[in-house]
Amino acid sequence: MDFPESNFESMSTHAGIEAWEEDLLKRYPEKEEGCRVSDDGTFRDYEAETRPEVREFYRLNHRHQTLEFAKQKKAQYLKFNQRSMTIWEGIEFLDQLIDDSDPDINLPQIEHLLQTAEAIRRDGHPRWFILTGLIHDLGKILCLFGEEQWAVVGDTFPLGCRFSDKIVFHEFFTDNPDANVVEYSTRLGLYEEGCGLDNVTMSWGHDEYLYHVMKDRLPEPALYMIRYHSFYPAHREGEYNELMNDHDRQMFEWVRAFNPYDLYTKSEERVDVESLRPFYDDLINEYLPGKLSW
Repeated sequence: MDFPESNFESMSTHAGIEAWEEDLLKRYPEKEEGCRVSDDGTFRDYEAETRPEVREFYRLNHRHQTLEFAKQKKAQYLKFNQRSMTIWEGIEFLDQLIDDSDPDINLPQIEHLLQTAEAIRRDGHPRWFILTGLIHDLGKILCLFGEEQWAVVGDTFPLGCRFSDKIVFHEFFTDNPDANVVEYSTRLGLYEEGCGLDNVTMSWGHDEYLYHVMKDRLPEPALYMIRYHSFYPAHREGEYNELMNDHDRQMFEWVRAFNPYDLYTKSEERVDVESLRPFYDDLINEYLPGKLSW
């Protein structure tokens, strides 16, 4: 499938992802109860403040994230034949996203991941929860496999049913071919009431990809955190409840517990990677030893 060129391609991959992450903080700046993380104050009119490159990101994302596209990407990447890497090798590979054009914080990706994991650790959460904080963004290596940013990051949403008007920049879905498919235009679309999210095809990105890499390797709450941490229309806006079953609703309490660590732990404060390495070596070896197929 061929897609048109855009000015988004002129941005560095890392700077583009940073712009999307900054947009998230504008949309969801409030502090979450029970989590010792910082925020930046009151809710703002994020759309009025959104930079042009971020709007372009969402335009491309909403135009091209179709049911057929997601199925194609699953067929391509769920063969897990891209690389064989340990978790640390995956983190070091992800570090290649850093470059000098980053307008925000010039820190290696490993430090961002450790900041998240360490905040979770300080709050006394289980070991698997800490590990989830460390690895939750590893699916962004899709950018290094040649994927465009709009197919790697961004808020996720179900495909094959009506696009919720609570999805950020909902108006851009008018250019999505699926918006013209009658079968997909209803509240349930292809699905049945309470079918469960595991039976729903989500938009493609780093969440869905990493979930499949980690499937059967981590506790179920960790897998929900990984798979749905960008599903903001559901866990922040309360949408798509009709597709969930009771088990999904129970597991989404874990997704919501994880969300503030994902959003608010980024800091200029440097992390001493070498001093933390023994703890995380032990943690990784407990759950994800050796090389994994990516």
